[in-house]
Amino acid sequence: MGAITNLFRPTQGFMDIPNRLDLTGAKAAILGLPFDCGTNQVRIGARHGPTAIRQQSLALDRRLFGFSERDAVAELWLVDCGDAVVTSGRVEPSFTTMELATAHILAAGAVPVTFGGDGAVTLPQLRAMKARYPDLAVLHFDAHTDAYPIGADQVGEARHTTATTFTCAAEEGLIDPRASFHIGCRGPVSQSGLAEFSAGLGYRIVDMEALAADGRARISAIREELAGRSVYICWDMDFFDASCAPGVCEPTWGGPTAYEGLALLRALAGLKIVGVDINTVCPPLDPGNMTAHLAATVALNALHMIAIAQEN
Repeated sequence: MGAITNLFRPTQGFMDIPNRLDLTGAKAAILGLPFDCGTNQVRIGARHGPTAIRQQSLALDRRLFGFSERDAVAELWLVDCGDAVVTSGRVEPSFTTMELATAHILAAGAVPVTFGGDGAVTLPQLRAMKARYPDLAVLHFDAHTDAYPIGADQVGEARHTTATTFTCAAEEGLIDPRASFHIGCRGPVSQSGLAEFSAGLGYRIVDMEALAADGRARISAIREELAGRSVYICWDMDFFDASCAPGVCEPTWGGPTAYEGLALLRALAGLKIVGVDINTVCPPLDPGNMTAHLAATVALNALHMIAIAQEN
């Protein structure tokens, strides 16, 4: 346990649950990943996301009216492992720590539910997932694909930004892109052809236009297609419209309301969820901490969905 403890820093527990590394009996575990690349020119601060989400979770009750009135936190024997010990801007050592911290949870047979951090934190988690779930499908809820081309001059740490997470995941063979979806893509982009590039990697895109037209039907079809498969949910908080989630690294207008986004998440109930990654809360830019509060609510909904899946 000595080497393991060096990977984690104690924190206040999510919803005031125990903060410990002994995962005996736990079916799910919280992990904070307080890392950002530091490359966003004007909106840096996602490294503070895990603390803000945990603080806002204290305002939540455990049951979800009308959807799941069980106590998922108790059923899952949920624990909080604290934060991975990382240093923002130092990509390679931080990625190694995040991968090992995630692997510790997976080795105990628990489902990791993580709080970023910016969108770069997903890649080391997927590296840890590969050994246990070689056929992993990803549902990536985000205003952006995070699957941008990597230039020939981008090597080493320069390859790893919030925009290249899913490019690297496909190139490294960490997931099955043909069974993975980018959901909610929209808004201003820095270059053309991103949809075509992402499709070339194997991903499928359900952009915001398609989601607005028949989102429930699209999500239901995805749920049916992925039934029985191991599914990793990556939830970038800028998936929501900026009116209800302004405190993110790259707010993007024209997205789902809080009700619509949570309803789409709940429509996936029944899937075999093996990991949940909630990222891109930027507390310095979050009026009233409402984005962090919404992120905590996303986490609670996801925990209920994990509990529903594990009873089947």
